[in-house]
Amino acid sequence: MGKGGSLSDGVIKKILLSYTYVAIWIFLSFTVIVYNKYILDKKMYNWPFPISLTMIHMSFCATLAFLLIKVFKFVEPVTMSRDLYFSSVVPIGALYSLSLWLSNSAYIYLSVSFIQMLKALMPVAVYSIGVTFKKESFKSDTMCNMVSISVGVAIAAYGEAKFDSWGVVLQLGAVAFEATRLVMIQILLTSKGITLNPITSLYYVAPCCLVFLLVPWIFVELPILRETSSFHFDFVIFGTNSLCAFALNLAVFLLVGKTSALTMNVAGVVKDWLLIAFSWSVIKDTVTPINLFGYGLAFLGVAYYNHSKLQALKAKEAQKKAQQADEESGKLLEERDGEGGGSTKRNESQD
Repeated sequence: MGKGGSLSDGVIKKILLSYTYVAIWIFLSFTVIVYNKYILDKKMYNWPFPISLTMIHMSFCATLAFLLIKVFKFVEPVTMSRDLYFSSVVPIGALYSLSLWLSNSAYIYLSVSFIQMLKALMPVAVYSIGVTFKKESFKSDTMCNMVSISVGVAIAAYGEAKFDSWGVVLQLGAVAFEATRLVMIQILLTSKGITLNPITSLYYVAPCCLVFLLVPWIFVELPILRETSSFHFDFVIFGTNSLCAFALNLAVFLLVGKTSALTMNVAGVVKDWLLIAFSWSVIKDTVTPINLFGYGLAFLGVAYYNHSKLQALKAKEAQKKAQQADEESGKLLEERDGEGGGSTKRNESQD
């Protein structure tokens, strides 16, 4: 009874912790998206400088990551040569900076709800780029699923009340760069045995992002900011916004470390629906029935894709366990044969 009770208590505690990590990640991701929209939207805080906002985030995150790794020793740094840094981390930093720049820019032109619908194309982009770089094998059923997701997003776009072509181009560009970054992480880092958690990733990547963003910032936003003499840096707004962005990275570290990347994907779907509901009910963005029908179709495709990934993962784990069992049984047979041979020799010597 005692053992059974302690076991059930442990299982319940583990489930509650998993749900807590999911809830924290959803809350922080939700907060960062809505906060960025509030700052950048011309009808709200009215500070439409996405490059500057991204640079503020990267400066804040790089500083905190440095303190956590070098000062407080909270996380062990990854051993990395200069050649590896420039050949692997720098390209990833360039892609990340472009992804953040374009995704933040999209908030100026599109509603939060429509942006979440467009983000449903992420599996399509990751799979397509993965096939192009031969990191994914082409499967006709998977490609049909990708087409169904694309059709669903196209229907949602058709039903968008405040459609803005430039905003769509920016968001699709952000999806393409982010998908390429994820594939490049596999090619340039994971294949070399290097794994970066969100803190070490910010420690190495955030300074690269700052350097890459500095060039367009000088030519695009700095001249306008100089003319805007009435602007005063609000440490409360930008400080709390940056803190939320950094906390989100920590939440990703906790969620993936304590559960799995697939759990984060499923939680992401829940977060998207919550954002659509919030955008419609609080921000008063227009969400049409065609929007919902299209996104519903894309959602089913994404759900099926996640389900397929889970099944493939389970099959891989089952195969690995079967191989381990075969190896163990083989070792036992060898030991028994060895013992049998030894006893036979002893009997012969006695005779």
